[in-house]
Amino acid sequence: MENILAIPNIDVYAVLAILGFFGVVELVLGHYHDTKRTKDDWILESVGFFVVVATKLLLVAIVIFGGDYLFPATSNIFQGWSLWLSIPFYLFIDDIAQYWYHRSAHEYDWLWKHHRVHHQAEDMGILVAYRNSWVYYLLMPNLWWGGIATYLGLAPAVIFGLIFKQIIVTSTHSTWKWDELLYKTKSLKPIAWIIEHILITPAFHFAHHGKSKADHISDPNGNFGNTFSLWDQLFGTAMFTRQYPTDFGLQTDPLDPWYSQLLYPFVKSPKEGSEIAKGYEKVKHTGTEPLKTTLEAGTYLYCQCGFSSTQPFCNGSHHGSKFKPLVVEIEKTRPVSLCTCKLTKTPPYCDNSHLGL
Repeated sequence: MENILAIPNIDVYAVLAILGFFGVVELVLGHYHDTKRTKDDWILESVGFFVVVATKLLLVAIVIFGGDYLFPATSNIFQGWSLWLSIPFYLFIDDIAQYWYHRSAHEYDWLWKHHRVHHQAEDMGILVAYRNSWVYYLLMPNLWWGGIATYLGLAPAVIFGLIFKQIIVTSTHSTWKWDELLYKTKSLKPIAWIIEHILITPAFHFAHHGKSKADHISDPNGNFGNTFSLWDQLFGTAMFTRQYPTDFGLQTDPLDPWYSQLLYPFVKSPKEGSEIAKGYEKVKHTGTEPLKTTLEAGTYLYCQCGFSSTQPFCNGSHHGSKFKPLVVEIEKTRPVSLCTCKLTKTPPYCDNSHLGL
């Protein structure tokens, strides 16, 4: 039992060492001189780190004592497995579960409210990984799986897997774009292709944190992978651009205080209109007539969810649903008739479907 409970401690030491290394790199590269981070951001991310550690310890303890009480015969049943078998087994279940959990956080409104804090960061950095509500961590499947795998006797695989995953997660949130050299060096591009089609890279994950698809680099509703990009490729959510967004965060950010972001739903936001404010309701803003206007040449995001208050254009309200905005390119200034009822078969343009309302 003591050896099992020592696993989270080993993980914490490894995490601190990895964070320290990337933190020093960011500091040396001068990435803290021009930051958009506020005081609330620093507090939230620092406290969030300790919340993750405490939650992990709690879940491991629950699994161990619960397992001994309910399923004592399963303790250490996989202890004889070799690392060649146990490590892939642990990582496979861990990462595919995390992919679907993360994706669900963008597709279901109740879970999005616990994950949105992660996307409120207007800068990338090593501590951004620790921006989520405490409920998000409490429900996180890979934290539970780590405890279960440890109880089943896969402790060495868990230690290796957690350290490996921490390196990937920290590096893909860090402002040090280590993959940039691979993309710019002609002889290294084939290696870059192999790496990015197996592991998550900074460019791949930065795209997920980008504010809007309008820059043709960001995809906040895709690139959900945690360690491996394989699941995004398999389930059609991968986008490789080898570029980095310059704008991060939410399109409409109410700037909730750090404590409401971290402690929701027990502590609600005092900001009126915030998704985590008391009494907030998400309402449709669809219309019954098309918007006839003139659009200048440029890129526009057409709302397909109907929740945007800036109809028919997207304002980011689709987060927490399975809808995505439609990127519309206007090559030259021209009059358009844009659908507002969301029934058109030719989005974004009206096809008179509103006449059937």
